[in-house]
Amino acid sequence: MKDHRQSLYAEVTQRIIAELEAGRLPWVQPWDASQCACTMPSNAMSGRSYSGINVLILWGAGVEQGFTSQRWLTYRQAEQAGGHVRRGEKGTVICYADRFTLRDGADKAQSEDREARTVAFLNRFTVFNVDQCEGLPEALKSLQVSADPIVAVEAVDAIIRASGADVRIGGGEAYYSPVQDYVAVPPQAAFHEPINWYRTALHELGHWTGHTSRLGRDQSGKFGSAAYAREELVAEMASAFACASLGIVPTVRHADYVGAWLPVLRADEKAIFRAASAASKAADFLLSCGEAQA
Repeated sequence: MKDHRQSLYAEVTQRIIAELEAGRLPWVQPWDASQCACTMPSNAMSGRSYSGINVLILWGAGVEQGFTSQRWLTYRQAEQAGGHVRRGEKGTVICYADRFTLRDGADKAQSEDREARTVAFLNRFTVFNVDQCEGLPEALKSLQVSADPIVAVEAVDAIIRASGADVRIGGGEAYYSPVQDYVAVPPQAAFHEPINWYRTALHELGHWTGHTSRLGRDQSGKFGSAAYAREELVAEMASAFACASLGIVPTVRHADYVGAWLPVLRADEKAIFRAASAASKAADFLLSCGEAQA
């Protein structure tokens, strides 16, 4: 199991590194190269959105194969829906992380009145895009429609209001201050495209979610350090995931950080998995603020 797990970590990490070295960001590229609507990938049967590293894997597969949808399902789900995967189609491998408790360890922990130690495991399974299937109900095959940009912008405003974040508009820099717990964003007039104000605000709010009173990420890293690069990676993807969920096309905000991210990913094959997981949690935190106000 160990070799299997490590090979999956290495395989995905090398793929992400290759994209970054080529100047492509896996959380931005889909909206430049694919005909697919701007959205998060989801399971066609349950409607549940995929999260973490699987978002990057499925976005990448959608771009590479030119799929028109970000709806996915397993071979068995396609049959349960009344259709089937076309002969010769190759699925996309995604992963599922969880933890289990060894039976001997659980018995010993119980006798010693303590929590049992759990062991992490990573399983891979295969999904297919609805474009790779035949005979599916029209409801599963229908094209996804992007959200109205105006509505999407209103949704970000709602998130900012409901979050209770101290957002200070003004000045010439966008940043988050962990010590004073506030977000600073230049006025919208300072941006060449007004929509970029919202993308930037979501990036800084991504940092804001990491405060010790919220999701509690390590934000102690100084500029240029590995810890700083890891937090920037989380905020970048958190903004992209939130944007895609709201129908706003993600774009690169800090392209100059790519050089700092690469050493982090090369040094730790699990780093992109951790960052993507943290980004999903951050995006979900922000989106739940907007849902609470709705």
